[in-house]
Amino acid sequence: MFSWVKQEQGGRNKDGEMYQTVTEGLQSLYTKKLLPLEETYLFHDFHSPALEAADFQSKPMVLLVGQYSTGKTTFIRYLLEQDFPGMRIGPEPTTDGFIAVMHGENEGVVPGNALVVDPKKPFRKLNAFGNSFLNRFICSQMPNQVLQSISIIDTPGILSGEKQRISRGYDFAEVLRWFGERVDRIILLFDAHKLDISDEFSEAIKAFKGQDDKIRVVLNKADQVDTQQLMRVYGALMWSLGKVINTPEVVRVYLGSFWAKPLQNTENRRLFEAESQDLFRDIQSLPRNAALRKLNDLIKRARLAKVHAYIISYLKKEMPSLFGREKKKEELIMRLPEIYTTLQREHHISPGDFPNVAKMQDMLQHYDFSKFPSLKMKLIESVDKMLATKIAVLMAMIREEESKQPPAMVSGGAFEGSQDGPFGQGYGEGISAGLFVSTCGGGAVM
Repeated sequence: MFSWVKQEQGGRNKDGEMYQTVTEGLQSLYTKKLLPLEETYLFHDFHSPALEAADFQSKPMVLLVGQYSTGKTTFIRYLLEQDFPGMRIGPEPTTDGFIAVMHGENEGVVPGNALVVDPKKPFRKLNAFGNSFLNRFICSQMPNQVLQSISIIDTPGILSGEKQRISRGYDFAEVLRWFGERVDRIILLFDAHKLDISDEFSEAIKAFKGQDDKIRVVLNKADQVDTQQLMRVYGALMWSLGKVINTPEVVRVYLGSFWAKPLQNTENRRLFEAESQDLFRDIQSLPRNAALRKLNDLIKRARLAKVHAYIISYLKKEMPSLFGREKKKEELIMRLPEIYTTLQREHHISPGDFPNVAKMQDMLQHYDFSKFPSLKMKLIESVDKMLATKIAVLMAMIREEESKQPPAMVSGGAFEGSQDGPFGQGYGEGISAGLFVSTCGGGAVM
């Protein structure tokens, strides 16, 4: 992932530590500065497992999420331009588990239980979700040029109804949240004929709260409706998304038909070409922005860890030394929203940095507050120093490398031959008229 960061170029921080690569710098800062704070205040039990070397060194990952038969697996095949091991495509719900499509010298499938003990893969912490999940998780490895730059995660088709949610045997939304924190791009796929957002799909989207900058929406199979119907479908989709994605910004929606078959309706071909170009550029930029994304995620994690430390130490401070502990614990849990407000004022923290109140109240029920650690300002100051000075060193390294090295881009598969993806100059024109897309001629979008 960071092959464009050369060994001979490094960055020295004010403590004299030399980072040969951005990856090494991120890993060192996390292990020495942030991890002690997380371990002291039980951050891993409440929020997210500890990061490992593979989390910093892995290729950029793209997570595909959507209801069944919206074209998730077909979309992956479209990008790779070949089948991958474990692939099943059909109109019925076919993908019944998570498939990590990754690069490998030999084609094959690695089962989930073997995958979570491989230190070279960033999936070891998924072991916490148990056998019910691991039996439905595989890694599909194959030699493919696209996969040399990115990895793609295929997910089960989301169904509606309580029965399907219960029968999964694992917490689907929590698994998605785990992936959402670690991937570089989250693509939500919708079918032009399946715009309804079921309860489980709504929960899945809400699991990505805090990862809004990673989310992109694809309206697939858009060639199956005419222009007037497409306008109505687009409007209905935006209305549905507005009820589950609570952001002031409008989410980016890409229109198209992402498979190697002719368009059923060719009147919007130019629009689909332009939209596909935009989506391909976005995916192609992932390797170039991977270091910056990991840096951004580390900063977000550090801010949450600090807030968590303040919450835990405050609860410890309020506990009586001998009698009435259970009663005081219940009172503090009920007063948690007020405690958030108090900590905001006392430590000048933004309200958006605090974890979800209801979830925190539920988790605190299982802990003895009297055993919580007191506030250790040395740990907090160490993280503050990291955010104030040492992160700037890595930012400078990233900018320096970007100026000296050619931008890393995804290549091969559907990306071959053009930085705009498969839609380059002359596409669909002259002798290429009708190739892969339609029987009509016409100009290509430049």
